[in-house]
Amino acid sequence: MDYGIIQGIITIVVMFTFLGIFAWAYSSRRKDQFDEAANLVFEDETNTKPGDHK
Repeated sequence: MDYGIIQGIITIVVMFTFLGIFAWAYSSRRKDQFDEAANLVFEDETNTKPGDHK
């Protein structure tokens, strides 16, 4: 095997890895879990007035 073949194989592996991550991230089955994760920041908020410091 020469350097060009190895480089081609690595390119194919990286391309399929990227496509797999892309498909996983934009899968409609994962939407609910990603929406829940996106709103985790707001669950820890308390009802405090501006200027109140603990």
